[in-house]
Amino acid sequence: MTRLAYMTYLVQIMPNPTFALMDYPGVQRSALWGLADMFALLPRLGDDQAGPIVRIIDAIDPDNSPCDAFVFPPSIDGSQGTEMPQLLDWAIAQHQQGALACSVCAGAFWLGHAGLLDNRPATTHWALEDPFRTAFPKADLRPEHILIDDHDVITAGGLMAWLDLGLHLTGRWYGGEAVSRLARHLLIDPSGREQRHYSSFRPNRSHGDKQVLTVQRHMEQNVPAPMPAEQLAALSGMSLRTFIRRFQSATGYPPATYLQALRIEKARAALERGGESVSEIAWGVGYQDLSAFSRVFKSRTGLSPGAYRRRFHIRPSIKP
Repeated sequence: MTRLAYMTYLVQIMPNPTFALMDYPGVQRSALWGLADMFALLPRLGDDQAGPIVRIIDAIDPDNSPCDAFVFPPSIDGSQGTEMPQLLDWAIAQHQQGALACSVCAGAFWLGHAGLLDNRPATTHWALEDPFRTAFPKADLRPEHILIDDHDVITAGGLMAWLDLGLHLTGRWYGGEAVSRLARHLLIDPSGREQRHYSSFRPNRSHGDKQVLTVQRHMEQNVPAPMPAEQLAALSGMSLRTFIRRFQSATGYPPATYLQALRIEKARAALERGGESVSEIAWGVGYQDLSAFSRVFKSRTGLSPGAYRRRFHIRPSIKP
């Protein structure tokens, strides 16, 4: 089957989500087309459920149409994200429009050179730890983890972690049942992987309101900081009343509710990764009162922070 015929075959009935897979020089083709095959299986395994649209992005002439998520797969020839600057510009533009940025293994170098990993937890293959730290000193590298979801940026570790990323993206858009069906079909045991809680806070960033998106990005990058509505309105360049109306119309949430949900989402990811105490995590997402944090966390997740950590803590992979 030709590539054109194959890509036509992948197009599904529903217009969303759209996943863009980066075909850059030196890309691991088993990962590139493996992800495409994985997503193509979803409509066959569901109950008449349409699957995602999958676009393979040409490095020389990248398609600038908006996408919901893009993935830089692993490299097998040592390329580390500086070979084609136009792809970095493409990634920055897509992320600024609300796309979820993803990478596997050395694909994280592309996100790093695009500036998308500054002050964020991220992972890559353990053997790339030293060059990665040298190239991106502002990134919070966690090479012991197979997959790290930092809300609008997801990084996965080794060469075969595209399987973990594919299951994770499936869970984000289609839920845990779809993950189970896909894992059974592919003979993958998801219980041995970083299984996540899929019914999580996933705000809309594809609404087209640039002023609201600017505020959303500010909130994501400054989670612990106090953010009164008046300050956010000033950042947006709108009056307070107009800002609140526009923000809720675009995201579906009032600003205060959105910020609370965002903080709890960040806290959940930190609890899954482990390391910090519950009080440190609470402080890190903007709660100075531990009891207040625990109440809000349980009201959103159904579990106390400690119970959530016990249930969903990701065990570090062991280096060979």
